Amino acid sequence: MDIKNALKALPTPSYVIDETALIKNLETLSYVEKQTGCHVLLAQKAFSAYRLYPLISEYISGTTASGIFEARLGHEEMGNKQVHVFSPAYKDQDFDELLGLCDHIIFNSFSQWKHFRTKALEHPEIEFGLRINPEYSEIETDIYNPCFTGSRLGITLSNFEEHELEGISGLHFHTMCEQGADTLERTLEAVEQRFGKYLYNMKWINFGGGHHITRPDYDVELLIKCINRIKDKYDVQVYIEPGEAIALNAGWLITTVLDITKNGIDIAIVDTSAACHMPDVLEMPYRPMIVGSEKPGVLPFTYKLGAPTCLAGDVIGDYSFNKPLSVGDKLIFTDMAIYSMVKNNTFNGMPLPSIYLLKQDGSTELLKEFGYEDFKSRL
Repeated sequence: MDIKNALKALPTPSYVIDETALIKNLETLSYVEKQTGCHVLLAQKAFSAYRLYPLISEYISGTTASGIFEARLGHEEMGNKQVHVFSPAYKDQDFDELLGLCDHIIFNSFSQWKHFRTKALEHPEIEFGLRINPEYSEIETDIYNPCFTGSRLGITLSNFEEHELEGISGLHFHTMCEQGADTLERTLEAVEQRFGKYLYNMKWINFGGGHHITRPDYDVELLIKCINRIKDKYDVQVYIEPGEAIALNAGWLITTVLDITKNGIDIAIVDTSAACHMPDVLEMPYRPMIVGSEKPGVLPFTYKLGAPTCLAGDVIGDYSFNKPLSVGDKLIFTDMAIYSMVKNNTFNGMPLPSIYLLKQDGSTELLKEFGYEDFKSRL
């Protein structure tokens, strides 16, 4: 199967989800479940393409949500699978609805737990937990670090009210971002040092997300060792909530060159926007890969790629190619299944990319197409 030609045959801009790569990731996550008895949950904040939820449900245990809409989506589209939710704070009306959608509801503070406790305890079929802050993280960028000084996320040991644990059956932490099992191993030491004595009285612990499990160099066996050690030591059920790992390297964004200009460097205007279609390029920031390209200056022809929006900084990056770019050329950005689709927007009236599925047999299926009404109806 010539994937490159199949992708370039599609209209642009388009996201394309690779079914084969997605299944490969899911097989790895299913292996972790089978080797540990843990439950793997899809963090929908990274990937919410619900048309793939029936496939995903064949391999893992359910979904986790950051609020009411994601909880509804997991409940409606993942079949008879678990739905977990965490939010820094819940609205009263949302909490009432979450009680009918979720298997686990996790609170960010004891004040939230005490506010909802009476109503929560009327639902013995639901597990309730608390997010803890172990005050340990190896994330260097504060915007992604839940443990930076003054973080609003999780309960620190000094604020932990052990006399208010009636009705609480588990603890949750989330302190990682695109990191390996070695980071988890060190994080668990901090969690145990501060909160280990409470785990003996819990039914479960949730290791949160940020585990780059399907990255080629990830130490899956060390993850399994970490999970089994905690499970056996404290007699608890373990949950993990990977988002990126579900669809890592399982998608592309296809774009077309619209114009070539020059201002000290050759500039290619494409029909894709960093601000609209891959916001993390500007927010993180990071430089997405393009099939057949290199860093600037490595190959003979270097171009700055920019969008057709009015935002001066809507630049994707500088790339070099083996041959000059021409109007009409199609470029393929890699690893675009995660975060891009869930975070995109219609700033400047930019059309949203269509969403396709590249099936295992090499055929493509249109999952979703967007138009003017999708822009207009948002306001």
